[in-house]
Amino acid sequence: MTSHELRAGMLPGARAPTPQAVWHQLHQAASDSYRSGGRFAWHFARGKLGRDPVFRALLEAGAVPPHARVLDIGCGQGLLGSLLAACDATAPTQQWPAAWAPAPLRTRYTGIDLMPRDIARAQQALVAVSPQPRLICSDMSSQPFEPCDVAVLLDVLHYVDIATQDRVLARIRAALEPSGHLVLRVGDASQRWRFAASQWVDRAVTLLYNRRAPLTWGRTLEQWHAALRSLGFTVRALPMSRGTPFANVLLRCELTEAGR
Repeated sequence: MTSHELRAGMLPGARAPTPQAVWHQLHQAASDSYRSGGRFAWHFARGKLGRDPVFRALLEAGAVPPHARVLDIGCGQGLLGSLLAACDATAPTQQWPAAWAPAPLRTRYTGIDLMPRDIARAQQALVAVSPQPRLICSDMSSQPFEPCDVAVLLDVLHYVDIATQDRVLARIRAALEPSGHLVLRVGDASQRWRFAASQWVDRAVTLLYNRRAPLTWGRTLEQWHAALRSLGFTVRALPMSRGTPFANVLLRCELTEAGR
């Protein structure tokens, strides 16, 4: 048995499944945990996990390593937590794609979100997950952040002003272990029309969902790099708008030696 077969859980001589087949199984398992929460929760999970490229990209790139303590800020109804739980249930019985990073097994998940209804849906969907996730209904601007190996913020910082964004990032930096890293998806305000499209859709969805449209604050990709470097991070940017008209970018941030 080769080292890769050991890592992927493959039997000697077995044919590896296609990445699409593995993703289909993970998508279905992560979505199905929301069935008990009603049609909205299930349809939202299926649509978001299926159409948003970021969730599969996190697995492919190894943004969440095995056994990591994951802090998901702005977690919504806990889709990332459900996907990680699906990996625990699927990876031991399904050969993991050779092109992907190791499966994020046995992670410990904490989700924070401001919306009580989203947290309630997350609690119902993740009730059987072990170890039991922590799900906190609170404002990221004031909620203490527990020590973590990976902090994830997907499309959330633009809801607070620039000064508050900087304070949240500094508090995340303080919560991260020296070997930890930060994963952000942000909009690149320098792509004016694509950025405007993403902001318009975001406001429309939020208005429909919460009956109010929040103010939003954006930065250019260069400004995001500068803010993160000032906190001691090195930053790798990956376009994350595949299949959409938006200006989204995934930022993988690791602490430099000087920043640890």
